[in-house]
Formats: sequence, C-alpha cells, structure tokens
Amino acid sequence: MNPQPTSSEPTPLAEKTETRPRIDSEKILGGASTVEIEHAGQRYLLRVTRENKLILTK
Repeated sequence: MNPQPTSSEPTPLAEKTETRPRIDSEKILGGASTVEIEHAGQRYLLRVTRENKLILTK
C-alpha cells in the first residue's frame, strides 16, 4: 500500500490588484523616436524600434 503523495508545490499568491500610474508613451516621447531619461544621477535612453517596441538602455 502506497501512501498518497503530498503536493510540494507552493500555493500561488493572489495577484495584487493595486493601481499604478499609466502614461501614454506619446506623452513621454513627444513625437521623437528617442528620449533621454535621468534617474538617480544616471542617464538612460528610451527608444522606439522599427517594430514599434520600446527599449530602455543605460
């Protein structure tokens, strides 16, 4: 007689339903294809690719 195996998988946590601010990318880009973002003394480049995707690089 084999004992029933117990599940060792963690119970999934309920997703948080908190609201976060949403900003349209056009407001950030202002019609440009690239924009510099300064954060914590560092400069980042946000750009739109040919496939209309966003890439953020340092």
